[in-house]
Amino acid sequence: MLDGWTQTLGAGPLLGIAAGAVLLILLLVIKLRVHAFITLVVVSVLTAVVTGLPTDKLMDVLLYGFSGTLGEVALLVCLGAILGRLIEHSGGAKSVAEAMVKAFGEKHAAFALGVTSLLLGFPIFFDAGLIVMLPIIFAVARRMGGRNLLLYGIGGAAAFSVMHVFLPPHPGPVTATVDYGANLGIVMLIGIVIAFPTWYLSGYLWGKFVNSRIPLAVPALFGSIDEDQPVRPPKARTVIGILIIPVVLIFLNTGLTTLVDTGALEGDQLWVQALILIGNSPIALLITALVALVVLGSARGEKGSALEKLVDGTFGPVASVILITGAGGMFGGVLELSGIGDALADTLADVGLPTIVAAYVISVILRLAQGSATVALVTTAGLMAPAVTAGSYGTVDVAAITLATAAGSVFGSHVNDSGFWLVGKLMDMDVKTTLKTWTVQQALESVIAFVLVLVVYLIF
Repeated sequence: MLDGWTQTLGAGPLLGIAAGAVLLILLLVIKLRVHAFITLVVVSVLTAVVTGLPTDKLMDVLLYGFSGTLGEVALLVCLGAILGRLIEHSGGAKSVAEAMVKAFGEKHAAFALGVTSLLLGFPIFFDAGLIVMLPIIFAVARRMGGRNLLLYGIGGAAAFSVMHVFLPPHPGPVTATVDYGANLGIVMLIGIVIAFPTWYLSGYLWGKFVNSRIPLAVPALFGSIDEDQPVRPPKARTVIGILIIPVVLIFLNTGLTTLVDTGALEGDQLWVQALILIGNSPIALLITALVALVVLGSARGEKGSALEKLVDGTFGPVASVILITGAGGMFGGVLELSGIGDALADTLADVGLPTIVAAYVISVILRLAQGSATVALVTTAGLMAPAVTAGSYGTVDVAAITLATAAGSVFGSHVNDSGFWLVGKLMDMDVKTTLKTWTVQQALESVIAFVLVLVVYLIF
């Protein structure tokens, strides 16, 4: 895209530009109340110009991050919203909420939701998993009083984040494992060991704490609730069965892809290609939405025109979520292509820290600088791989360095991360509240996981 162009600014000026851009976003959104979408587009353009990106490639640079983020996010959010609206409208979410509260008790409902999200998060990506679980999370929160969004929402979102960042077969840890030459089984074993305490401390307990300070009402993302409807709500097991469909399909995709990549399975077989195709997150959610249209719609007597209006009504509430998330990706893409991350990485590589600490710190800086956890993880792994290879580290040591890099990549999600906008807007939080809740949660998740990995590194 930028062939022939070289960034001439040093790390200092680039870091200053990135910091100034972030501050400008916060000023415009929080103080001046400018809409987040407009703010992110304006600041992205200004940042691209100030960092010296070629003007004839300016639109390509802007669309790189916007379209790359928007393409998949739009599909996931729209299909997930359809699924969520059907579950909510049919009374299925309320049925599941009642069943969960009955099974686990009122005091343990938030914990049970978090553990469920951890299990679902093993095969399913962060954004897709969050979309699938939100109807249930919102329904349980309403069942328990209504002004306790953070207790349930933060715990659920944190669970998907932990699994996405630390557990193969998610792409970030798998890529880092390959770059470092780590043993995938050992990485997965250590990841499983640290996943639960990391979630419990940074997700569940943090959710309880921040909920007591910031009581938020549950948003009506999937439509308003009519207590007189429906007359015949589906059973909880029916809804759970529908929600399991994308999990199974995505698990097949990730499992088969891993087997193909390791050479244990021939990837050119038709049945393998077919299962990998239907296990892609958007296709899996599409299939699930179609099943839900039949089971929760037409099979319950909903007519075609009513279903059409129901589906059409889901897109309005999520349009802002999609556009703002795409604009967040645009800003992150500008920061990435301008060379800010590369300049910082090159500078930090010469600091002389212990390898596991250097991997974590570089990953943190890259995450804060350009927003994408995956980019931070992959870039750091590529940068640190020669040092790890030359260091004659043991199998557990290399696995620990891999997970330390992953821990750094999740630190402090803020305005240059599309995930920040996705979580904030799905939970109907303003920027200030999202910074105080989600950004802090991501920082806690990062630090706690790194400490746990460091213990493993030092003991074994």
